[in-house]
Amino acid sequence: MERAGVQVMQFVVTIVLARLLVPEQFGLIALVAIVISIADVFVQSGLGIALIRKKEVDDLDYSSVFFASLTIAAAVYSIIFVSAPFISDFFNQDGLTPVIRVLTLTLFIGVFSSIQNAYVARHMMFRKLFFRGLCATIPSGALGILLAYQGFGVWALVTQQLSNAAFSVLAMWITVPWRPHLQFSWERLKTLFSFGWKLLVSSLIDNIYDKIRALVIGKMFSSAALAFNDRGDQFPKLLITNINNSISAVLLPSLSAYQDDKPQLKRLARRSIVTSSFVIIPMMTGLAVLAKPFVLILLGEKWLPCVPFIQAYCFTYALYPIHSANLSAINAMGRSDIFLKLEIIKKIYGFALLVGSYLYFKTPIGLAYGAMVSAVISTFVNASPNKKLMGYSYFEQVKDICPSFILAAVMALGMYGFSLIEMNLHVSFVLQIILGIIVYLGLAKILHLECFEYIIKTIFELRKKHGR
Repeated sequence: MERAGVQVMQFVVTIVLARLLVPEQFGLIALVAIVISIADVFVQSGLGIALIRKKEVDDLDYSSVFFASLTIAAAVYSIIFVSAPFISDFFNQDGLTPVIRVLTLTLFIGVFSSIQNAYVARHMMFRKLFFRGLCATIPSGALGILLAYQGFGVWALVTQQLSNAAFSVLAMWITVPWRPHLQFSWERLKTLFSFGWKLLVSSLIDNIYDKIRALVIGKMFSSAALAFNDRGDQFPKLLITNINNSISAVLLPSLSAYQDDKPQLKRLARRSIVTSSFVIIPMMTGLAVLAKPFVLILLGEKWLPCVPFIQAYCFTYALYPIHSANLSAINAMGRSDIFLKLEIIKKIYGFALLVGSYLYFKTPIGLAYGAMVSAVISTFVNASPNKKLMGYSYFEQVKDICPSFILAAVMALGMYGFSLIEMNLHVSFVLQIILGIIVYLGLAKILHLECFEYIIKTIFELRKKHGR
């Protein structure tokens, strides 16, 4: 809940900045974000996670990783500083060089809180992450909005991100007791890196794969097109991440306890898929239907080209419950070998679909359609091992989520039909949301859907437990 609160504040800051600035300026930042994301993998080097995973850690471990990360960050920043003009030429953006050189300082700044982050994770002091997010989001957001209002353009976004990183470091140094000491051990670092290098390679592959769509859009089309793609992905992703994490936190922790009990494991995985789908599918469907008024009301007319991206990514994320539950079940059974094979397979056809969608459509939205196809195929790929592992086939899973899809389709038809009535945009938007909720939940109650009754029962039990 606390994490969601910080994300809502970040969302509000983004909305205000989007209304004050133009898509091209957001696109420039998105281009630099590709470079920073890949560079950060080398800066982290898997050492932070290695610190978290190591059985016993002392101050020598922390200090060794801190100074190693600082040295790597300085080297990586120097390389990017020199390469900035070539990166600008690659993206055909003349004004990108100073933006790259300044914004990449976040790599260097981030090192000063990376060890504190590992310390917090080891000691499960997660409330400090909420405090960090709060302390960073509010002042940096206010500063970015002020500069955007004063006409600083892309530099308002640069300042907002740099100050966010700086305030994050300040908050962590105030709240976390660890401080670096002038000590260093190559032996400790080698031990940590022997584990961390595998994470580095894995993270590098994941980052390149995740960013390659943005890279193609930024290179082959325009910074504005990249901004529309990013914004289209942001809204459904914000919803799906918080909802799915909340449901998973309740339903999935017990999977490992039943890894040898296949019927119970299947029951839990099925419960997760059915319940998550019942909540997520109508939200994604509703957002897809309301995408145009949603953008007009929150972002303004200049952002209308992101509407088809929102709709495409809504479909992609609607399938997320199947991905999440199946992969969690596989990991719970300790089958990391199967998990790795699935990831390799998905990246191979995902890359092929990216190339194919670019060659066929030759438009930015075409790449989003390629992601949709990849998501559909991935539901089958992720589910296929679980037919053997716990007797839960892909067709059973599709059958389990069909009621939610059918009800969401009926809801969407009702909302779309209502949108044809001429009235004030804001009033129509609110009434469509109300209508969608009534239709979806009303049909679920009339049809006595298992997932609906389970959710209602769970809510009543929680209220009773807390004496409400």
